[in-house]
Amino acid sequence: MLPLELHQLSFAAGNAEIIRGISARIEAGPRSIILGPNGAGKSVLMRLCHSLLLPTAGRIVWHGAMNGGKGVDLRRRQAMVFQRPVMLRRSALANVMYGLRLAGKSRNECELRAMDVLEVVGLAQHAQRPARVLSGGEQQRLAIARAWALGPDVLFLDEPTANLDPAATQDIESIINAIHASGTKIIMTTHNLGQARRLGDEILFLSNGRLMEHTPIDRFFREPASAEAATFIKGEIPWQ
Repeated sequence: MLPLELHQLSFAAGNAEIIRGISARIEAGPRSIILGPNGAGKSVLMRLCHSLLLPTAGRIVWHGAMNGGKGVDLRRRQAMVFQRPVMLRRSALANVMYGLRLAGKSRNECELRAMDVLEVVGLAQHAQRPARVLSGGEQQRLAIARAWALGPDVLFLDEPTANLDPAATQDIESIINAIHASGTKIIMTTHNLGQARRLGDEILFLSNGRLMEHTPIDRFFREPASAEAATFIKGEIPWQ
C-alpha cells in the first residue's frame, strides 16, 4: 500500500492551525521517524495518516488511492498503537484475539496467532492474566502485539515509550526492531533524539506544524538543513 503521499496537508481545530501545508512521500522499507518538540503536531499528523482525523485541506494518498476511496480497504492494512493504550477487560490473550476475531479469523487461528505474537513480545507466560493488572511496560508490549497480530503493512507508533522506564523502553525498542525485520513498515513519533538515532532510518522533522526536513537520519544529525532542526538537536526547543 506504499508509498504514502501527503499533498499540502493541513489541519485546524477552531482557530488553531496544527498542521500547515505538509507535502511528503513515505516509501516502503526504511523506518520513518516523525521527530520534533512537544506540540509540533507529530501525533496529529499520524492520526491524519491513519484516517482518525480528516484534513481541513490537502490530500492523503496510499499507493495511488486516496484515503476513503471506493473499493479501497486501507484501514485493514494498517494499525496504530497509542501512547496510552486502552486494555479490554479480559485476559492478555483475549485482548490480542479480539481484533483477529473481528477480522474474520477462526477461533483456532486467532489463538495460535495470538500466542505467537505474545511469545515474541515476552508475554506468553501472562496470556491468561487480566490485561489491566499488567505493568505499564507490559501493557504497551501487549498493545503492540495486538496491533502486530493483524499483520499490517504499516504500523503507526505514537510515542510508544514516552511513559516508560529505561528497561521497559529497551524492551519496546527491541520489539519494534523485530517488527521492522519482519517486513512491516514502521512510522513512529518521538521527541527523544537518542531513540530516533537508535530506531530511525529517515527523519521527518516537524516544527510548529510544518515539515522542516525529510532526510536520512545520518544527514539530519550531521548537517541539519534548518535552523529549527539545529536548535532542536542542541536541546533548545522543549515545547511549542
